[in-house]
Amino acid sequence: MQIERLTELLQAVQAGQTSVDAALDVLRDLPYEVVADYGRLDHHRALRTGLPEVIYGAGKTPEQIARLMERLAAANGLAVATRVSVEQAQAVQALLPAAVYHSTPRILTLGTAPSAPPSGPFVAVATAGTSDLPVATEASLLLELWGQRVIAINDIGVAGMHRLLSQRALLTQAALVIVVAGMEGALASVVGGLVAAPVIAVPTSIGYGASFGGLAALLAMLNSCAPGVAVVNIDNGFGAAALAMRILSAK
Repeated sequence: MQIERLTELLQAVQAGQTSVDAALDVLRDLPYEVVADYGRLDHHRALRTGLPEVIYGAGKTPEQIARLMERLAAANGLAVATRVSVEQAQAVQALLPAAVYHSTPRILTLGTAPSAPPSGPFVAVATAGTSDLPVATEASLLLELWGQRVIAINDIGVAGMHRLLSQRALLTQAALVIVVAGMEGALASVVGGLVAAPVIAVPTSIGYGASFGGLAALLAMLNSCAPGVAVVNIDNGFGAAALAMRILSAK
């Protein structure tokens, strides 16, 4: 259950607008809800960690995804499933017509998300190349769904340093920078040496044979000579967004 929804419930009880019994009915599925014989939805996660439960779609049947999203949206107002294929999404939407599929990041949503602020502090999500967009937009969309303002800065890889340097002013204004890059992953080191904000590096599986499916970028980012660059797993836009939220909430 989201903190905002729980706060509203407790305020309604305090004001006499909701009975204690009715509130207990709402809270009955805390800390988790058993869904059939395949899922235990962690409705308590947002209260513990500040981040809500998110469904990992890969490997699940459309029926499982639909049922889990339906229950999660009922409890939280918003359900999110990542790594959902086009075929899975179409089958889920046949069961849940209100579900929305975001094809580039392969994310399904059901329900209403808070509006991201139109101005103020922002997270910059920078890509080395257009091929990195699926991973970058996974991070961007999740951050927006979680109420963060995001500015995308795309195709500024080190093959053309003038492209990166032309965006330096915008990068230095960001509260946090997520750098998404494949090939040799050098963009994270360069950005890490230019900005004072926290930098989260995301290696992608983009590249020719010796990139080894993103391993070369991962190792390069882990060995960055720019100190203080954090690195998440290959293609893990979700992990970058989650880490960004933890860093931003600690400020």
